[in-house]
Amino acid sequence: MADIAREHGMTVIVKTVTRLTLAFILLYGIYIALNGHISPGGGFVGGVIVALSFVHVMLAFGKEAALKRLHSKGLRLAVNIGALMFLYIVMMRFAWKFPAGRFIIEKMRPHEIFANEIILPLCELAIVGAGLFTVFIALVLLCKYEEKIEKEK
Repeated sequence: MADIAREHGMTVIVKTVTRLTLAFILLYGIYIALNGHISPGGGFVGGVIVALSFVHVMLAFGKEAALKRLHSKGLRLAVNIGALMFLYIVMMRFAWKFPAGRFIIEKMRPHEIFANEIILPLCELAIVGAGLFTVFIALVLLCKYEEKIEKEK
């Protein structure tokens, strides 16, 4: 029985519970990220919760089913866009502190548009969530690669 479950993923009960709870876990991660300025949490904690929801899907449905929906290009894109937006926001806020920077960006005011309680935590959520899930995938693939090498010996 255990071999069948290992070979074909988890049981129907686990898969059903995963389908029912996935949306709630994702929403909770986003809620924690967006309410980090008024309660414990923030973008990092929300990103960890989102990454763990993807790990939950991978454990319930198997590696192949999870990687079909979440391609490595999409994960890299999420990390890169989040990091670039985060860097842009920080640089604009930094430049706004100095008279020369204030003179340059006086008309655009991008620091006021992007540096609020919504965009910055979502950038952190994207960086941490996609990054941690990528690390998990790399560890799973490395483990499978090592098992393959040991079988060949």
